[in-house]
Amino acid sequence: MISTPPESPDLDNAETRGGRAYFLQVFLSQRSQMEALVSRRVGCRATAADLVQDLFLRFWRRPLVQVEELSTYLLRCAGNIAIDHLRSEGARVRVNEGWLPEQQDNQGSEPQAALEAGNDLRHVETALRSLPERTRQIFLLNRIHGRKYAEIAKAMGLSQSAVEKHMMRALEACKASLREPPPRTPGKAP
Repeated sequence: MISTPPESPDLDNAETRGGRAYFLQVFLSQRSQMEALVSRRVGCRATAADLVQDLFLRFWRRPLVQVEELSTYLLRCAGNIAIDHLRSEGARVRVNEGWLPEQQDNQGSEPQAALEAGNDLRHVETALRSLPERTRQIFLLNRIHGRKYAEIAKAMGLSQSAVEKHMMRALEACKASLREPPPRTPGKAP
């Protein structure tokens, strides 16, 4: 008869520790800590929640890997996903500001891209005009004037959570305006 050492789990326990149910249990127990960690790094609770949700989906879609301490591993992954997000945001800002030389060279050779960007901008402007005044004002304070959610909340007498909800609505309206076909105006051919 072969006995297993006390520190190594038996076969049934190994399946429990390595299974999706165990992963889900550990993930849910660590979720608030992961969101707090990511939120501190990226400066936005809504973005943190989205990033942690993306982290969950990444793990859920791939085969489960055995790690020594799943909760510690998840926290480390959450920290890494926050860093990745900040890097991608930094790269996006550099591209938008024209810091990349290859972007500057291609600006004159792509009139179609410029036309499409102008159309996208008009769709987003239309979506923003259709938002409630307070939501539009919060969006503009954050995205145009660079105000942080806490500053906006204090200035408008709202909770930071309310500001985040308004921002999520505004961002979703902007995204939806880019997904939808442009509205036709009567009397004009497409």
